[in-house]
Amino acid sequence: MKKILAICVISVLWVSCGTKKEEPITITPEELHASVDKVTEIMIHDIFSPPVASRIFAYPNVAAYEIMALGNDDYLSLAGQLKQLDSIPKPEKGVTINYPLAAMTAHMELNKRLIFSEERMEVFRDSLYGVWENKNPTVFNASKIYGLKVADHIGTWMNKDNYAQTRTMPKFTVDTDDPTRWQPTPPAYMDGIEPHWNKIRPFVIDSASQFKPTPPPPFSMEESSDFYKELKEVYDISLQITEEGDESEEIEIAQFWDCNPYVSVTRGHLMFATKKITPGAHWIGITKIAARKTDSDFDKTVYAYTKASIAMADAFISCWDEKYRSNLIRPETLINQHIDDDWKPVLQTPPFPEYTSGHSVVSGAAATALTDIFGDNFAFDDDTEVPYGLPIRSFNSFNEAADEAAISRMYGGIHYRAAVQVGVKQGRDLGKFVLDNLRMKATKDLAAND
Repeated sequence: MKKILAICVISVLWVSCGTKKEEPITITPEELHASVDKVTEIMIHDIFSPPVASRIFAYPNVAAYEIMALGNDDYLSLAGQLKQLDSIPKPEKGVTINYPLAAMTAHMELNKRLIFSEERMEVFRDSLYGVWENKNPTVFNASKIYGLKVADHIGTWMNKDNYAQTRTMPKFTVDTDDPTRWQPTPPAYMDGIEPHWNKIRPFVIDSASQFKPTPPPPFSMEESSDFYKELKEVYDISLQITEEGDESEEIEIAQFWDCNPYVSVTRGHLMFATKKITPGAHWIGITKIAARKTDSDFDKTVYAYTKASIAMADAFISCWDEKYRSNLIRPETLINQHIDDDWKPVLQTPPFPEYTSGHSVVSGAAATALTDIFGDNFAFDDDTEVPYGLPIRSFNSFNEAADEAAISRMYGGIHYRAAVQVGVKQGRDLGKFVLDNLRMKATKDLAAND
């Protein structure tokens, strides 16, 4: 009998020692920031255009938001608010779901589907999966399965936004006989990128042309015309700031907001691209800065990323609609033809038509969304460009940063004044429409409609 009791005691001890106690899994905002940073890093490596990058940011954020909102009554679903988006599937009854973990799963899964270098995202994902599963395999597996189910749902919606169809549409045709029309610019003389982006399904705005801006000044090379004055202004500013050299704050501003993933460098007979973030990625970086400064929890961080990325995605659709409608020639081409054939802009001219300025439109929209979340006069130190060798710049508000981003394009020699002034207004008007027509916070938004 004693021998039997001893065996039982040993068996109980073995089971208790061999069974790991399951711990709660806490998902932090830093893990979401890390996921966003990782996909940004991969996009730089894969060289996505600014419009395409905005799409890559938006869909994973929407997926994460929809799961987060399901587990937090303070937030409202975007189903029925975003174009053609249906409600996500609900978890199975009786299954315990860690909603932040499921949100992270869906976020990383859609990121992986939207980039080229999938293995880079998989390595990052698996490092988090290992930590979470070790803490609580039961909750981890249930939440992961649910997150992937939602990713499939959002993925199906995403795949109906006309992106795939635009991949097979014809290239943009350059009209070399018309002196007003855009022409490819040095050094790479690339084709115009994404000429059919206005066919992408918007998220909130009614159509790509809803915020069609006022036209640019009528083309004229008469020195008394408004158009020529704007052209000459670009040239004169360039000469002035380049004479000041490294001490020129205008050059620092231009370089800080360059965000051109298509910069080509020529060395001898070789031409290669330098790696840079897109303008949307810069504002996603500012969103991260604001979330950290306010010590935002996981749910508010998801909310901020989602609202900002939706506004920017629609801003790119709106801006690109105008770019290929007005199809306006860049300052570099005209200055070389009519004023100074040796002149080069401070920044390399991006490969698409001039009007309106993409940086200006997107910055206006992003600043409007972030001001709604974090408030006006929100001072911050923008260290987004530090990894790319540029110093921190400080701003007193998101709108101040947007205005600087807009004027930076003139300092860079790649836009006329009308493109930046009208562009930033176009972005702010669009951003306000997104805020007015997208209910995300239950308490705030309901109060606003009373």
